[in-house]
Amino acid sequence: MQLTQQNPDIHAYLASDEAVDHWHPLVQETADALWSATGDAYSYAKAAFEFVRDVIPHSADSGDLRVSWRASDVLATRNGICHAKSHALAALLRAQGIPAALCYQRLTEDDGSAPLVHGLVAVRLPGAAAWSRIDPRGNKPGVDARFDLERERLAFPVRPELGEADYPGLYAAPHPAVLTALRESADRPELWRNLPTAL
Repeated sequence: MQLTQQNPDIHAYLASDEAVDHWHPLVQETADALWSATGDAYSYAKAAFEFVRDVIPHSADSGDLRVSWRASDVLATRNGICHAKSHALAALLRAQGIPAALCYQRLTEDDGSAPLVHGLVAVRLPGAAAWSRIDPRGNKPGVDARFDLERERLAFPVRPELGEADYPGLYAAPHPAVLTALRESADRPELWRNLPTAL
């Protein structure tokens, strides 16, 4: 699949906004701590990915009903669904000058029912010729996402026969339908009802 920048200007993928708020002191503090333990862009990106994947539980796995959507809130509460965790990872990457994009998949249950849009991140390291998708959702039995820039190791490889799909678009800001669902849901059960089923 050919990934497509929704904005041709690479600098758009370094910007801060309300959800990817890498100007926030907590994001800066976390990014600085991770950078000091690594020291180069590749090692930092891997450490940031593993931090968001492993240290911040996916709220469906932990049972947390709160809805976070700003990167700073995800870091503060140690809570979020895939979209929120993707905002946090994008913010940590951008905080150290690494372009990061938000991207999406359409996933379903094993029988093709209950479609939902799943969020992940694409990263473009200095000197890289292409974007690489990574998924900070969080591992669990049956899910083994890894930081691999050569071969995708996503949480959920799509199953086209069930109507699942990879969306090629690389977004500098969260997709409006996803952001609206996150912002307007009082708790996670409501969020599941509000998330888009397709983009």
